[in-house]
Amino acid sequence: MRKFLMMCLLLVTVTTTFAQNGDKEAVKSVLNNYKMAIEKLDTTGVVNLFVKDSKIYEQASDEGTIGHYLEHHLGPELKEFKSFAFSNYKVDVTVAGEYAFSTETYIYTIILAKDGKEIKSQGVATSILRKTKDGWKIVQTHSSFRKAK
Repeated sequence: MRKFLMMCLLLVTVTTTFAQNGDKEAVKSVLNNYKMAIEKLDTTGVVNLFVKDSKIYEQASDEGTIGHYLEHHLGPELKEFKSFAFSNYKVDVTVAGEYAFSTETYIYTIILAKDGKEIKSQGVATSILRKTKDGWKIVQTHSSFRKAK
C-alpha cells in the first residue's frame, strides 16, 4: 500500500510539472505573438491575446484596455515607424494555478518612417495572464523604457 501511495504521489508531481511546463510555454507563446505583431507593425488580432477588460500601463500612464490602447496609442504610433525590432529578448514566467506572471527584458530599435532616424531603447515589461477557456490571456501589462546604453 505504501508503494502504491508513493507511486501516486510521484505521478501527481510529474503530471503537475509537465502541466506547468506546458502552461509556461503557452504563456510565452502569447507574449511572443504580441511581440511579433509589434515587429510586423500590424496589430491585427492582438486584441484576442488579452481579456476584454485588460489594463495596459506604459511609462506610468494608464492606457486603458487593449482596444483603447491599440486605437489611441500603439496603432497610430506603429504607422509612424518603418521598422520595430526586439533584440536581447529574455522572458521569465511563473505559473501559479490559473494565473501567470511574466517579466520580459529587451532592447528595441525603431526606425522612423519619415526620416529614417533610429531610436534604441532598453525596455522591461511585466504582465499578469489568466488561463481562460480560450487559453492564456493577458490581464494586465506594464512596460517602461529608457535610452539604451
